[in-house]
Amino acid sequence: MYKLLKIEGRAKRGEFHTPHGIIQTPVFMNVATVAAIKGALSSMDLKDVKCQVALSNTYHLHLRPGDQVIHKLGGLHKFMVWDRPILTDSGGFQVFSLTSLRTIKEEGVYFSSHIDGRKIFMGPEESIQIQSNLGSTIAMAFDECPPYPCDKAYMTASVSRTTRWLKRCQAELRRLNQLDTTVNKNQMLFGINQGGVYKDIRIEHAKEISELNLDGYAIGGLAVGESHEQMYYILEETVPYLPQDKPTYLMGVGTPENILESVERGVDFFDCVLPARNGRHGHVYTNKGKLNLFNAKYELDSSPIDETCTCPTCRNYSKAYIRHLLKAKEMLGMRLCVLHNLYFFNNMMEEIRQALDNNNFAHYKKLKLEGFQEKEEESE
Repeated sequence: MYKLLKIEGRAKRGEFHTPHGIIQTPVFMNVATVAAIKGALSSMDLKDVKCQVALSNTYHLHLRPGDQVIHKLGGLHKFMVWDRPILTDSGGFQVFSLTSLRTIKEEGVYFSSHIDGRKIFMGPEESIQIQSNLGSTIAMAFDECPPYPCDKAYMTASVSRTTRWLKRCQAELRRLNQLDTTVNKNQMLFGINQGGVYKDIRIEHAKEISELNLDGYAIGGLAVGESHEQMYYILEETVPYLPQDKPTYLMGVGTPENILESVERGVDFFDCVLPARNGRHGHVYTNKGKLNLFNAKYELDSSPIDETCTCPTCRNYSKAYIRHLLKAKEMLGMRLCVLHNLYFFNNMMEEIRQALDNNNFAHYKKLKLEGFQEKEEESE
């Protein structure tokens, strides 16, 4: 159940009640693709950096170690020692990114494993069965994520197929949630709005899937090559046609700037690999922009990454030490940067929620964006 607490313009402040706890929104979901955050972070670390929701991937966990294995071990929460909500991506994006290895048909997609080349079939029922075996809090519907750019005729046919697949996902989850062997009999389902940058297709699809009364609605197929301006335009046009009393999830987005702009347009769930991926390469986020700790100017810098940050990294370590670890290829360097970046994102979401609580989001957004523009480093 989603409880809308406050609205400022189109920005939403809410609470999403799930079988594994209440999610305060807007929320950033930390990406634990194979049931772990890349960068050597544990489930206990995630709590230290204010993570509310972990996101894991159906496709990758199906291939390794296998969803049946995780089911036998009591489900994904028990497997990765995480007692808060987990959202599982349906695997659709990964399957459709295997352009040379897959064939799309009405029943689903035939593809070859990127690991060992073995032939695999995944359709709506199979994706939901895998997610049911994992026992995640929220399952995502299996959809097609068309490429950018994409011609309108193909996009129209693709979105129609995604709608048919969504209805099959909904029916299969209802069936599985009634079985005695199901790990999480209260598993929730989010549908996905598609349509690329075609406003009319997006709006029509949003109207159609809204009638299914799902637990939440995602906007997929953005951040795949279109400009930020195109993405914001599609959000402005599409979000009003999705239920305001349900979570709205923008998949795979994004930068701190993207998140602030999207919250303003009514989005309240986000996920992205950027904070962890950038952290592993020594790129760290601060309230004054992004820094590259490989830069020589930090060799003797005894200050923390961000003087205003209270994450475990900034409370204890200097830029100089972290730079040394990164240059020496010590795993601790990556770990400290990823810890900081995830804390930065989760803490920013907390600040956004507080600003919405205080009817002050517009002012907060303005100041935050101005701060980010102070510094944007690459390498020297």
